[in-house]
This record gives sequence, C-alpha cells and structure tokens, in this order.
Amino acid sequence: MVIGIDLGGMSAKAALLNKGVLTGKTSVVTSKEDTSEATAQNLARLAFEAAEKAGVKFEEITAIGIGSPGVVDSKAGIVVNWTNFDWTNMQLSRLVSEYANKPVFVLNDANAAALGEAKYGAGRKYSDSILITLGTGVGGGIMIGGKLFEGYKSAGAEIGHMIIRQGGELCTCGRRGCFERYASAGALIRSTQRAMAENQKSTLWKFAETLKDVNGRTAFLARAEGDETAEKVVSDYIVALGEGIVNLVNIIRPQAIILGGGVSNEGENLLAPLREYVRPQIYAYDYAPVEILCATLGNDAGLYGAAAFSEERQ
Repeated sequence: MVIGIDLGGMSAKAALLNKGVLTGKTSVVTSKEDTSEATAQNLARLAFEAAEKAGVKFEEITAIGIGSPGVVDSKAGIVVNWTNFDWTNMQLSRLVSEYANKPVFVLNDANAAALGEAKYGAGRKYSDSILITLGTGVGGGIMIGGKLFEGYKSAGAEIGHMIIRQGGELCTCGRRGCFERYASAGALIRSTQRAMAENQKSTLWKFAETLKDVNGRTAFLARAEGDETAEKVVSDYIVALGEGIVNLVNIIRPQAIILGGGVSNEGENLLAPLREYVRPQIYAYDYAPVEILCATLGNDAGLYGAAAFSEERQ
C-alpha cells in the first residue's frame, strides 16, 4: 500500500491507495511562510494521518508519492523551482523521507494528474494519451506506451507554453501567444468580461451581475439561451483550444485527448463543437483517429497519480 499527496499553495491532500481505491483522505493547510523543513514535516504528518484514517498501520505503507507544483526533477526528488513558495532546489523527497522514514518520490502535479487519469480514470483503456488541464493556466501531462513522458530532467510536457498565435498576448512565461493565454479558464473569463463590457445588452449579464462575477460557465450558459455575443466568445475559445489540440495530436498522435479542469465540466457542450473543429485539421485522422473526452477523477487525479508514481518507482 502507498500514499499519494497532492501539494498545493494553500493546502495539501493525502490518501492511501489500496488496490485502486483511495481511502483515508485528509488535508493540511500549507503556506509559503513555512520553512521547507516545516512543510516537509507537515507532509510526513499528513501521510501518518491518512494511514491512520484508513485504519492501516503506517508500517504497512511501502512508499509515499508527492505531486508538487513547479519544475520538478522526479529522478532526484527535487523541486527545482516553485515561485509561489520561493523554492529553489528544494530537497522535498529527502526531507519528507527523513520525517516519515519511508521512500518518497516526487513529480510535477500536472504529470501526477495525467498519470492518475491514465491508470485509474478516463485514460485507462489507452496506452497513449494527453491530459490537458484547463484552469488558471493550461497544464498537462503526456502518456506514451503506458508510461509518463517527462522529457529531459523532467522539464517537458509544458504544453501551455507552445505558441498558437505569433505575437499574441504576453504570457507569464515571457513569450507571446502561448496556448494558455487563449485556452485556459482564465482566458475564457477574460474574453467573457471583454465581451460584456462591449455589449451591455448581452444575456451574459443575466448570469453575472458584475464583471467580477464571471466564471468559466458564464459564456456557455448565455450561449445556451441563444445569445450571439456569448456564441462568439465560446466559438473563439473552442478555436483556440482546438488549435492547441491539433498541434499536440499531429506531433505526438495519442489515442486520446483528456480534458480536465473546471471548463471540462461543460461536457458535450464543449466536446461536440470541439471535435467538429478539430477532426478535419488532424493529419490522417481516418487512419489514426483520436478520442476527445473529459477527465473523470476530478480533484482526486493528483492523489491517484502521486500514489501510482510511488508504486512504479519503489
């Protein structure tokens, strides 16, 4: 039995994975004000609590896996850089292992989610899949031949930072026109807000009293009522998302593209027009078709993936 931990900027979650089932879910508050040692100690304590809550003796736990934000050297178990916590070359694996007295394995959180969906979620029947998470930015993970592809020094699969519009909007990475500037939930919200500001009579205002109330669903809700402004917002968003997907498919050719994050909750309202846009642009689609579907594990994907990663590495 192993324990998976999903580390975030405000909290960390943990659960025990036993025969494909998560039990003993628990969480702890995290803060950038804590020292690296204090965070590691809290994560070790969290692992103890997960085992206890699951009714399992900690001696029976064989390993701990941690999905962490930032650039992660998974081979060394080091968080090379995580700006939110000002971490540089943080020896996360070693520190947590010292407190927990168990082998600890660390990987990027988006990669953990991709591995979780591939082994226990929407990607179970595919050997080759790509998870695209549509949140504040665009993250993702790539599975090839049933194994997680991390690239050189585990720094690959940063799919949100491929260019889909040369000279486009400035991204937080410093480049212009990145995928995540147009296909993230954040991008959808910004587009909706701009459209509302330009059209005070749009039905969009029915679903958001102020611009601050706009979320990833607003445009889809107004579109369902036939609002032309919302239709354009959603159509433009689908084109941007589709462009990135076509690029990924034509380069890597997975069997499936799996969409996660809040926007994916739109289900077929998102998937149907997206498939329609993407299919004619994919090279040799009839020879090697690609499924586009939504993730199924929700917020547990990272827990599943971190635990699975530790199972594979021990």
